[in-house]
Amino acid sequence: MDYRKKVAAIYLLGFFVDLINMFITSVAYPDIGHALHASVAQLAWISTAYILGLTIVIPASAWLAAYYGSKTVFMASLLTFLVASIGAGLAPSIEALIAWRCVQGLGGGLLIPLGQSMTYQLYQPAERPGLSSVIMLVGLLAPALSPALGGVIVDSLSWRWIFYLNVPFAALALLLAACWLRPDPPRGAVPRLDVAGLLAGSTAILLLLLGLTMLGTPDELLAGAGVLALGVACAWGYVRGALRKSTPLLNLRLASEPLLRIAMLMYLLVPGVFMGVSLLAMLYLQGVLGMPASTAGALMLPWALASFAAISLTGKSYRRVGPQPLFIAGALLQAAGMLMLLRVNAADQLFWLAGAYAVMGFGGGLCSSTAQSTAFLRTPDAQLSQASAVWNINRQLGFCLGVALLSVVLNGLLAAQGIASLDDPAQHLRAAQVFHWCFALAAASCVLPLALCLRIDNRAVLDLLHHHGVAKK
Repeated sequence: MDYRKKVAAIYLLGFFVDLINMFITSVAYPDIGHALHASVAQLAWISTAYILGLTIVIPASAWLAAYYGSKTVFMASLLTFLVASIGAGLAPSIEALIAWRCVQGLGGGLLIPLGQSMTYQLYQPAERPGLSSVIMLVGLLAPALSPALGGVIVDSLSWRWIFYLNVPFAALALLLAACWLRPDPPRGAVPRLDVAGLLAGSTAILLLLLGLTMLGTPDELLAGAGVLALGVACAWGYVRGALRKSTPLLNLRLASEPLLRIAMLMYLLVPGVFMGVSLLAMLYLQGVLGMPASTAGALMLPWALASFAAISLTGKSYRRVGPQPLFIAGALLQAAGMLMLLRVNAADQLFWLAGAYAVMGFGGGLCSSTAQSTAFLRTPDAQLSQASAVWNINRQLGFCLGVALLSVVLNGLLAAQGIASLDDPAQHLRAAQVFHWCFALAAASCVLPLALCLRIDNRAVLDLLHHHGVAKK
């Protein structure tokens, strides 16, 4: 195996480990809630804390790689992730679990941008759309297998084993990285770490997520609004400062490139929203309809198969039709799949549920693979490391905001209906109505990207592909 294939294999394994953590935990939320006496808002923080850790550390990825070397940082991240996975499995309380999940995120957050940067630098621009398709196809294995496997683990063992499952994958990646990755060549002067920017950005993200969570609690509406406003102010200050600096921690100027910016926004509004819907669907199917965890987790299999088909279609048609029609079709299909959930009122509607997940998977797969193929088309090699950090922090924020916003909507609507817990069967009928409202709002949000699609110069993208020699012959 040549060196670039070894690097790509390590990157894809890290990508796989990261996705496992995003998709496997939601199927265990009902059991975690019962075992640790956690509320819906606290359960949402199991995912939010992980993504928070990712989001905090990703901006520093380019600086850390330049200062310590990509191989060293990559291996240190894997080791941190491995230890935190064991800690999460042993957590005695919901607070300890949330803390360990944040540490997991700090460890796992560097795996994607570092691996992506190391891999993409070894491939020519004409080869990157094909590489993106392979990345997306391999990435489907985690969301396809982890919820179903997680459901079986929860039903037969314990929710704690969904965190122990990460250990062998992280250990394998660590071993391969130690054996295969070459040390970085000597570098010139390393730019100073933008400590102020790191603190400001991390504070802004923390305040935004905390404010959104507090808004979902009726007794904390005013405090939540204040925290959210403070988070917005910090984010505005961070962006303004980053744009003024010559060497900021995160080069936000890269987002001024239209293709990268539109790809980022599409990821926020389509795959990001699905993460929130996935959380709500697991709570609805298990907590309200009484579906076993293994059955609920298995619903990701039709989602993954449909995503596989969509990604394959993108790989074959992207160079012929361009991103615009693929984005439009994907957004509309994901919205249609979410609307199909409004017809679900019993746990035995498996055929209809499988169809809804398949439609969401096909639509989301079209959008995510098209966004991945579009994002770096105009990015010079020298800026790939920074562009990868910007892209990945946006991806994680999209997942995080999707979960946080829909959790806020769910908690607010449940409180408005006087529903304090999903454990009371007498309230399940009203709770089902609340979940249906949330699914409808999520579907409506997936239509918003259509306005972005109109801004894409599709002909210019096709000309660019022809220029790089990757147009279909």
